[in-house]
Amino acid sequence: MDLVEERSFRYRIAPHGGMRVPGVVFASRQLLADAEQSLEQVVHVAALPGIVCASYAMPDIHWGYGFPIGGVAATDVDAGGVVSPGGVGFDISCGVRLLAADCDADELRRALTAVMDGLDRAIPRGAGPGGVWHPDGPGELERLLAGGSRYAVERGHGEERDLLRCEDGGAVGDADVTQVGQRARERGLGQVGSLGSANHFLEVQQVTEVYDREAAAAFGIEPGQVCVMIHCGSRGLGHQICTDHVRFMDRAMARYGITVPDRQLACTPVDSPEGRAYLGAMAAAANYGRANRQLLSDAARAVFRRTAHARLSLVYDVSHNLAKIETHPVDGRRRRLCVHRKGATRAFPPGHPELPEDIREFGQPVLIPGTLGTASYVLAGVPGGDAFHSTCHGAGRTMSRHQAARTVTGSELRMRLRQAGIAARPKSWRGLSEETPEAYKDVDAVVAASEGAGLCRKVARLVPLGVVKG
Repeated sequence: MDLVEERSFRYRIAPHGGMRVPGVVFASRQLLADAEQSLEQVVHVAALPGIVCASYAMPDIHWGYGFPIGGVAATDVDAGGVVSPGGVGFDISCGVRLLAADCDADELRRALTAVMDGLDRAIPRGAGPGGVWHPDGPGELERLLAGGSRYAVERGHGEERDLLRCEDGGAVGDADVTQVGQRARERGLGQVGSLGSANHFLEVQQVTEVYDREAAAAFGIEPGQVCVMIHCGSRGLGHQICTDHVRFMDRAMARYGITVPDRQLACTPVDSPEGRAYLGAMAAAANYGRANRQLLSDAARAVFRRTAHARLSLVYDVSHNLAKIETHPVDGRRRRLCVHRKGATRAFPPGHPELPEDIREFGQPVLIPGTLGTASYVLAGVPGGDAFHSTCHGAGRTMSRHQAARTVTGSELRMRLRQAGIAARPKSWRGLSEETPEAYKDVDAVVAASEGAGLCRKVARLVPLGVVKG
């Protein structure tokens, strides 16, 4: 593949074959060393009907379903642009929430074991059912799918600030609960308020570096402070919605004269019945994901109050698996676009009207979870950010989970974490070894490439004190 370096941290794949637009990849050569398969997916995405500007990839790019993880693509809604469930993924609205404690790491140290033991008991996780909240039936689940975090807060599981500091004010509009199938509802009913498994986690962290003190202070974080980061999504409900609507669209494409280079890119026009049905179901799953993180926040707050006499306040909550209708300039005029971000985070610039007023002048907080035992970042959106104001979402896998488990044993990883002073509470040590840092790219390098490409800027760096994982 002819990958041309246009400037530092920006590469271009010229249109060829069925590509309607070029591919643009933000990365370094080192980060792209094993990306051949995922770069082919960048090429495939560039063939989607209605795509504008480019098929983009973030520095944490790796192979995914249809779209690469770390992929961004926008289609022109009013020119027959399509929506593709593969451009969102199975874990709809998987995202990150950061809460800041009113104590520093030195103050927490004496209570850390009690905090971690309390979180271990309070946070449901693993592949199966179980959650901190059990809806009283299908009707309450529907209200949660329509209301997201807002509904959880109305029921007493949070505070008003939680909605002000959450993307979309805590709930995505236009959720259509009628488009959520029965099997998805059944899977979602028993998993409300749970982490799940794989790379999802709840981590107790310490702010070790602040790069932009003014922005950090506005966000609510300062050096030495204790924070809690939660990374999870819409569990089995989101997975089932993606499965169902990929099947519906695969059957419908021929009616719209659509062909795609990979059937995993099944799609239909945004304004088609199938497109509207998917977006309505996707929004409902996104609201489930928001409520999921809200309920886990509520559980973590109770543990911190009881064991450390500390209070947790929300810094921000943002998704990195979503398709949204947004307006952006294209070829000199503003257009209504369906922006797919899969393993990529929205990064709106300073002054954007959708940002909370108290932080609007600093740009949107962007939350980047690191790999197990390394570091996480708080970034911010910048003026003129490329890829429709998008940036990376994490470190990006380089190994399969089976490969990772063969690289390090659970007991070896346990020893490494203990030596690093990190209190781990996994569901199983075998499962934890699948998330060893060797299985991922260097998060510091990914963030450096994102900032170097002009997608975002660094605000703070956080390191783990303890982690709860499925």
